[in-house]
Amino acid sequence: MKLHQMLAPLFAWVTLARCAQTTPVPAAAAAASEPESARLGRELRALIGPAACSADSQCRTLAVGAKACGGPAGYLAWSTQGTDAQKLTALAVRHADAQRRETETAGMRSNCMFVPDPGAACVAGRCELAGPNSAR
Repeated sequence: MKLHQMLAPLFAWVTLARCAQTTPVPAAAAAASEPESARLGRELRALIGPAACSADSQCRTLAVGAKACGGPAGYLAWSTQGTDAQKLTALAVRHADAQRRETETAGMRSNCMFVPDPGAACVAGRCELAGPNSAR
């Protein structure tokens, strides 16, 4: 067997092995490439937490996001029991502003459909949207 016939499989294996090695992306770099609205959306959900309730009167809806044509992209249910309403509202405004900027920068469009507030109710000890317009 000739030398190049014996070395060809070894060369192929080394080449493929080098291609398979990837440099891990640092968490800071990965976070930097994430849209601000995605990060703020996670913060909103974390602030809402489990949305614990014992009565419908403790449940509220929060308009979140922003459609290109205006208006919210959806709604989240939250509970007045254990959630700072001022902080939640301020965070929702920042989230909508970030989504508006990202949409404008990307030149995106939306369907411009009006998204009505579905209301919220206490279901099994947790505030949930009463209609289909959740921002999950």
